[in-house]
Amino acid sequence: MPSSVVPRTTAISAVIAAALAAGLLAGTADASEALATPARIHDIQGTTRTSPLVGQQVTEVPGIVTGVRTYGSKGFWFQDPQADADPATSEGIFVYTGSAPTVAVGDQVLVAGTVGEYVPGGTSSGNQSLTQIAKPTVTVVSSGNELPAPVTVSARSVPSAYTPDGDPAAGGSINGLTLQPRAYALDYYESLEGSNIRIGSSRIVGATDPYAELWVTVKPFENPSPRGGSIYGSYTAQNTGRLQIQSLTPLAQQPFPKANAGDVLAGTTEGPLDFNQFGGYTLTARTLGTVRDRGLEREQTRPQRKGELAVATYNVENLDPSDPQEKFDALAKAVVENLASPDILALEEIQDNNGAKNDGTVTADQTVKKFTDAIVAAGGPAYEWRSVDPQNNKDGGEPGGNIRQVFLFNPERVSFTDRAGGDATAATGVVAERGKAALTLSPGRIDPANTAWDNSRKPLAGEFTFHGRTVFVIANHFGSKGGDESLVSHHQPPNRSSEGKRLLQAQAVNTFVKDILKADRRADVLVLGDINDFEFSATTEALTDGGALYPAIKSLPRWERYSYVYQGNSQVLDQILTSPSICDFSYDSVHVNAEFADQNSDHDPQVLRFRP
Repeated sequence: MPSSVVPRTTAISAVIAAALAAGLLAGTADASEALATPARIHDIQGTTRTSPLVGQQVTEVPGIVTGVRTYGSKGFWFQDPQADADPATSEGIFVYTGSAPTVAVGDQVLVAGTVGEYVPGGTSSGNQSLTQIAKPTVTVVSSGNELPAPVTVSARSVPSAYTPDGDPAAGGSINGLTLQPRAYALDYYESLEGSNIRIGSSRIVGATDPYAELWVTVKPFENPSPRGGSIYGSYTAQNTGRLQIQSLTPLAQQPFPKANAGDVLAGTTEGPLDFNQFGGYTLTARTLGTVRDRGLEREQTRPQRKGELAVATYNVENLDPSDPQEKFDALAKAVVENLASPDILALEEIQDNNGAKNDGTVTADQTVKKFTDAIVAAGGPAYEWRSVDPQNNKDGGEPGGNIRQVFLFNPERVSFTDRAGGDATAATGVVAERGKAALTLSPGRIDPANTAWDNSRKPLAGEFTFHGRTVFVIANHFGSKGGDESLVSHHQPPNRSSEGKRLLQAQAVNTFVKDILKADRRADVLVLGDINDFEFSATTEALTDGGALYPAIKSLPRWERYSYVYQGNSQVLDQILTSPSICDFSYDSVHVNAEFADQNSDHDPQVLRFRP
């Protein structure tokens, strides 16, 4: 990884400094308002997630420096070598200095300062807080001391239960509950917040990202996928062994290793346990293990057989003509070699002709032409395409980018039925013609005036013909999960505020599918795209209401159901759903991106083959 890449902590350091200056960190207080109190670190940490000394001045807090961070949120961790007998109280803590610390690992120090609870991402994020000492005065007593022995975090030490339920009297928060580190994984990690920990050789379940971090699991048998990930198969299968890894060594001195899911972080990784906005509990490595490459390869699906129609969906992640040709070529190669040139391909996140330039441009013909030309150059078919341009800045996504769904289709295999009149605000409908269903507009948008689609992508419906039989395809890109609380939220279960919008969107699409089936109960309908929700979610349940659709990814074994990797959890976001007439099909989630450090998109494409 290039040395110019900086971990995410750098991006928030200015925010932390500003918050400190403004007194916005929970529990800060002016030194004149309280008498300084001698304390040990376990007194400060206490037995819950928040300090009993929050807002107070402490002095003569003893310990040995176990880690120093000179970038991002600058400061150091120190730990009391004289632990108490309570497993709920951590013996380590972070000291926020705001500038490069002058201490070194192994220094014995006495620290005075203000105890605070810093909430990464702000209180509206729902994140737990990080107990820390700010505005410190540090006295170095001696140097070169032996570090407190690290706590080994392993499959045996991390409980299988993830979290207690939140206290209803506290709005579902777990902040005030006494930690039970032998019962719950989140309590276990919290009881080690700021402490020196270590892991042994561990499987990587989340590839190295652009922010110089990766995810491992210390539980090799916890919901594993055959390719090395950890499957997120329900809201209560959070995968307790996941742990984020960062390095305390600046990237200019030592580049962060590049790793894919399934690789192994071999040897010992050791350092303080931090808590941050982008993943929660994080081992900030003073000593980083070595990545052992396990040779993960990108999957290739089989070609469609005679008489089979192959339909696929692929989120191409904000594709626009200003992207380097290499991105177009790589995506095109995936279409041809990994997806075996499907007959119909629904694309999500096609941007307009000048990308994020916010000048009112909404057409995307140049974007699509550059992509289809790249597919031909890669040895694929000369795809034709259909879409409907959105209104400017009405469909969400990157401002000015005007992302939309686009149908590509191979005219040598399938034909498109054009029914004129579709535009950004016109709603396509369903009519019965000689006992068969037909769209009033093709391509057309489904119910675009529905408030469910405010600032979100409207579904694109198209009518195709394959071997004389009509196939209806509805391409979707539902609202994102932005605003949802993370799995490490202090609310348990976490608030999923974005779910309501997707539920309404799913109901609108389900109603439209039912209209098609009312006109022709044997109609072949495929609903596909970036649904932005899990196969077990209320969104998917709403899509399938009344038996109108079936989530085809459920035809796969549980350990193969994923299209995206988020914070070490392999999960479903992209789906293809089938109407009842499509009961005999072959489904494949083609893993070409999500598990890899080098990605052309962050989503894996999906493909379904059937005989109409």
